[in-house]
Amino acid sequence: MPDAAQECGPLRTCVVTREERAPDEMIRFVLAPDGVVMPDLRRRLPGRGVWTTAKATIVAEAVRRRAFDRGFKAAAKVPAGLVDVIDRLMETDCLQALSLANKAGLVVTGFAKVEAQIGTSDVLALLHAADGGADGKRKLGQTLRRCFSASAPEELEVFSSRQMDLALGRANVIHAALRKGPASAALLEKCMRLQAFRAGATTSGTGREAARTE
Repeated sequence: MPDAAQECGPLRTCVVTREERAPDEMIRFVLAPDGVVMPDLRRRLPGRGVWTTAKATIVAEAVRRRAFDRGFKAAAKVPAGLVDVIDRLMETDCLQALSLANKAGLVVTGFAKVEAQIGTSDVLALLHAADGGADGKRKLGQTLRRCFSASAPEELEVFSSRQMDLALGRANVIHAALRKGPASAALLEKCMRLQAFRAGATTSGTGREAARTE
C-alpha cells in the first residue's frame, strides 16, 4: 500500500461522486490496523488513502453505500456517528485556531468594539455566535457592507457563544472581528471548511453544543 507521502498528483477522486477535487476540498480516510475507518484531516497518516468530498452529506452517503469497502478493497469497519466524529474534530481544530488568533492579538470582541474595528477596514471576517440575537448580526452586517461596498469580508456562525467564551477566555462573547494576519487567515480557512462540511447537513457540532447549553 502507498503511504500518504506517495499519493501524488494535484487532484483526488471522491469515492462517492467520482469527481476530482483538490485535496483541500476533500477528506482523507485510512484504515487502522483493526480495520476501522479513520478520518485523516491533516493528511499525514500512513497507508492507503480513500477520499470523499468534504461535506457531511457525502460522508454519510459513503457510509450508506459501503463505499469505504470498495475504496479500500477490504472490509472496512465504519465507527458509529462518523459524520459527527469528523464534525467534532474539525470544530476542535477551529476553536484551537481561534485561541491562537486571539493570543496573536487578532480577535476583537464586543458589539461596540467590533463595530469600531469594521470602520478601520482592518477586518478579515466577523464571527457571530450561532445562538446570538439576530438584531446584532444584522446591524454589524449592514456596517460591514457599508464600509466594504465592493467585497465585504465573510460573516460566519460556526460556534456557540459558550464555545467562543472558552476559546477566548472571556464571558458572553456574541460577536468577534478577526483582524488581518497569518493566524486569523488560518482560522478563517478552517472555519470556511467547517461551514462547507456542515452545509446541507441535518445536524452540526454547533447545534449539538447549543442543545447541551439550553
